[in-house]
Amino acid sequence: MKIQTIQLDEKRNVSLTAYLLDVGGEFRQVKRRPAVMVIPGGGYQFCSDREADPVAMAYLKAGFDAFILRYSVKKNAVWPAPLEDYDCAMEMILEHAKEWAVIPDKIAVAGFSAGGHLAAAAATMAKHRPAAAVLGYPVIREDTAHECEATAPGIPEHVDDRTCPCFLFATRTDTVVPVQNTIDMINALNRYGISFECHIYGYGPHGFSTGDHSVQSMDTIIPDRAQNWVSDSIQWLKDVLGEFAADGLAAPVCKRKINADLDAWMSLDCTIARIFGNPEARKVLSEVIDQMEEKIEPFAPGMTFEDMMEALGKMPLRTLLAERSIAIEQFEKLDSLLGKVPNI
Repeated sequence: MKIQTIQLDEKRNVSLTAYLLDVGGEFRQVKRRPAVMVIPGGGYQFCSDREADPVAMAYLKAGFDAFILRYSVKKNAVWPAPLEDYDCAMEMILEHAKEWAVIPDKIAVAGFSAGGHLAAAAATMAKHRPAAAVLGYPVIREDTAHECEATAPGIPEHVDDRTCPCFLFATRTDTVVPVQNTIDMINALNRYGISFECHIYGYGPHGFSTGDHSVQSMDTIIPDRAQNWVSDSIQWLKDVLGEFAADGLAAPVCKRKINADLDAWMSLDCTIARIFGNPEARKVLSEVIDQMEEKIEPFAPGMTFEDMMEALGKMPLRTLLAERSIAIEQFEKLDSLLGKVPNI
């Protein structure tokens, strides 16, 4: 493993530490790696060491390269300086992606507390948005953000259909960053159909990092299962970025959005209502629709096929076809054909 620390801004003491795992050789099936940029918390007053290396090491163990961003704090944290620090760090990684064997479109962020605010800002308003975001007990609401830094923006109003998938965790009894911050974020993600996973543990303090006793005192009152966010987030990242495979990374099993209704072109991931409301899409799928009519039994006596499709309208067509084993072997071909139909 190679370790390198780069000063991004000496005046503001902004740095990026790179932990780069080997590729090739004994890791012969791994030519390049996905990566996680860890953004520690600290209320925009400092960067917590407890939320830096311990977190980075967990992702390294799972096969990700890891980067730790120590961003502008205290008087230097006037917005948008921290977000500029993130973009500068991301540009550094992208510029060295080939040299460092990093997959440029598979870089996630993992931020905690105020670092979670910065990671969420990166996911919603940065020049170089990450591919996924892990947000630990994050500062999200504007009122909470202003307790850390008066110029820091609220996040929910910046969530849009370009926001990346998010994994969130927090505790119900956090008295420093109320759980409403996490709830507001998942509500915003839900409005735009962005994929997310959220774990709110029943009790525990703020700032518990990886949740084990290597980073907190033995008498901390927190459920042992709170440590599970580490392994859960690793598996989730593999779901949304792709698992290691013989020829690189496999295709993600969890897509960025729960459906493709807002994409420019049609696909099987559009909802049934969207597809059935598009004459050109129905024409492309005419044979498949005939198969559906034959294989899908009515839900109730007198119910027509069109009635059933209207009732199932919010379901992506791919999901229904897979559940009923209809045209599964044709999915790639059908997606290619639908991809030529404007989504209007």
